[in-house]
Amino acid sequence: MGGSGSKTKGVWPFSSSGAGGDPPGEVTEQCLARLKGFKNATPFVFTRKSSLYFDEDGDLAHEFYEETVVTKNGRKKAKLKRIQKNLIPQGIVNLDHPRIHVDFPVILCEI
Repeated sequence: MGGSGSKTKGVWPFSSSGAGGDPPGEVTEQCLARLKGFKNATPFVFTRKSSLYFDEDGDLAHEFYEETVVTKNGRKKAKLKRIQKNLIPQGIVNLDHPRIHVDFPVILCEI
C-alpha cells in the first residue's frame, strides 16, 4: 500500500529541527513556527493511490496478458504476452477505514 513517508522534515514537534544539537525533548521556536500552518493536520490517511489499471474493455487488474500462438519448428505453442499499452490507472481510492500516517511520531503500542 505504499510505505513511503513524506519528504519534508520538522512537521511534527517531536522531530529534530535539523542541526542535531537540540535535545529530542525540547520543542524549538522554529519547529513551532512550522506547526502554525498545520493546525488542521490529522495523523489519519483517508485516501491512497491505487496500483490497479483499467484496460480497453473496462476490466480492472494489476497486470494484463494476451495469449498468443507461436509456431516454432512446426509445433504450436501458446505464450502469454504482457499488455502495457492502452491501460488507464485507477487513480485515487478512498479507504474503507482511516489509516495512521507513516510519519506519526507517537508509539501506539510498546511490546
